[in-house]
Amino acid sequence: MMSPKESVKIIFQPSGRRGEVEKGISIIEAARRIGADIEALCGEKGVCGKCKVRIEEGVFEKYGIRSRHDHVSEWQEEEEKFIESQEREDGYRLGCCTKITGDLLVFVPEESRAGKQVVSKAARDIPISRDPAVKLYYVEVSAPNIQDPTADFERVLGYIKQQYGLQDLRIDYYALRDLPGCLREGKWKVTAAIWMDKEIIRITPGRVQDYYGLAIDIGTTTVAAYVCNMVTMEVVDTVSMMNPQCKYGEDVMSRITYHMSNEDGLARMRRDIIDGLNSLVAQACRESLSSSGESHQIPLEPQDILDVTIVGNTVMHHILLGINPEFVGLSPFPPVIHKGLDIKARDLGIGINPSAFVHVLPIEAGFVGADNVGVLLAEGPHKKEEVQLIIDIGTNGELVLGNREKLISSSCATGPALEGAQLAFGMRAAPGAIERITIDPVTHETDYKVIGRDAWKSYSKPEEMQTKGICGSGILDVLAELYCAGIVLKSGRFNPEQKSKRFRKNPNNDQPEFVIAWAEETSIGKDVVVTQKDVRQIQLAKGALYCGCKLMMRRLGVDRVDKVKIAGAFGTHVDREKALIMGLFPDCETEKIISVGNAAGDGARAALLDRAKREEANWVARNVEYLELTLEQDFQQEFMQAMHIPHMKDTFPHLVGLVPDDILNQK
Repeated sequence: MMSPKESVKIIFQPSGRRGEVEKGISIIEAARRIGADIEALCGEKGVCGKCKVRIEEGVFEKYGIRSRHDHVSEWQEEEEKFIESQEREDGYRLGCCTKITGDLLVFVPEESRAGKQVVSKAARDIPISRDPAVKLYYVEVSAPNIQDPTADFERVLGYIKQQYGLQDLRIDYYALRDLPGCLREGKWKVTAAIWMDKEIIRITPGRVQDYYGLAIDIGTTTVAAYVCNMVTMEVVDTVSMMNPQCKYGEDVMSRITYHMSNEDGLARMRRDIIDGLNSLVAQACRESLSSSGESHQIPLEPQDILDVTIVGNTVMHHILLGINPEFVGLSPFPPVIHKGLDIKARDLGIGINPSAFVHVLPIEAGFVGADNVGVLLAEGPHKKEEVQLIIDIGTNGELVLGNREKLISSSCATGPALEGAQLAFGMRAAPGAIERITIDPVTHETDYKVIGRDAWKSYSKPEEMQTKGICGSGILDVLAELYCAGIVLKSGRFNPEQKSKRFRKNPNNDQPEFVIAWAEETSIGKDVVVTQKDVRQIQLAKGALYCGCKLMMRRLGVDRVDKVKIAGAFGTHVDREKALIMGLFPDCETEKIISVGNAAGDGARAALLDRAKREEANWVARNVEYLELTLEQDFQQEFMQAMHIPHMKDTFPHLVGLVPDDILNQK
């Protein structure tokens, strides 16, 4: 018989979260279980340094514990990269590397706290035909009598067939249970909600005017849901949140690793996303109004949501469905299923009308999922003559190139650098994050704007900025600005000949860095800098995207594209000129670089409101050629050249006039 596992007490400050956990688990795992918010962007690989915490020493009578520096596992080599010698003496450790062996009080510094991310997922006004999978049918039936004692269900079926021509309908068990009460409450006048002209999923007394559906985009980092009136096609509300699985790691491989390393890993991650979706449903219902009677407006109920469509990358798809994602991460990266699925909401545990179906859109390949299919539905490159390049920038960059003649897709491991991970002061898009940066090419003085404050630094007092770090849109800005100002050379190396007072060598590691914000401008009490290592991380991410674009163009046999579309949250905030300057994609007229926002979510909405889009999704998912970039013979060479700014060899005639000639023509 196994002995019970010994537990210890742990308190996290300043949140005050506390509880008992098993001895031997990591501080990060304890934070997850207790609900303390600590950044863990690299999936506990010890490579991002974002989970740095301080272990307090002493007796804390208020909590009834003695906390000591030696109440944790031994110092790990990985911690040397992120914790200086004085910090080590003060009790700083990395939460992912440090196992708990005794009672602890842990202080989480400001820069290690996971702030509430600002999620930009607004719905666009795109053309969609109305032909939803669920439709309403109003019928007035005669009451049964001795001469006509026909059963309630068959009675309703007869009138639906007579008035609307629908036949051979079945009825969901839950709807069947409600049927007798609804008929009599409505005095034999009811509205039937019918899915795909096949199944009655809801019976409501009287005439119902409006009904609602939900289109959901499950991203690796964020989740967005669009509440749609299925009659007017209006987006009633948009609700969003950070993907609660972020605590298991920022990228899909971290999630796969967590599943493989923990017996209940898949179940825990699935439970987290289902709970998250249900919280979005509850939020959407609280904030949305439905018509009742002539004009009375009341909040929606989850029961009012009668259809759901979901997109997400392949790993998010598998975790949501409780399918083992392990083999998606192993060559040849096969998904478990390609085609779209219709699953009852109650079987998934999603708290809407239990009789409703959830339609999960199809998958293209192991690393090109239903979210990319959603992008294709929204943008329709397979219906156009012009050659389009669509880039969905995220932790995993997904690319589509082509037109009605041929489409190619690929996936490139941009890594989480563009979302803040693995950068010294990188962070998610939360209050205090630098989202826009400019650098004066002569003085090298910086100006920037942080999330949560309208005024730029140049119009503010230093202490008003409360800067905390740099998020994705600021990261995209900073490389282009450093390059244009001559601070960083084409190779990505800091220019050793510059004389800016913001450029220096870090005294602790002798590595060059550039100060974006002085300590007095921050809420963390230290200078916010961009290091040489940070520049390299950004180069790796942008090089992966450029290399993918170029290899796809070669496969398609084109040397230019007619249009570049940038999708995803980055697509909302990216500066197209700076994206071109840093070499995110091959040369193009800036006027033809277009932001398309959350196109994956738009595609999910199209499939919700027009069921023909579901068939189109299955067709397009199977007719896109997937290109595995790493198998291309010269991949490494192309990748290396693409790391240069904007590129080692390729010319960028459309940057003439945007970038000084001496900078653009560097050897």
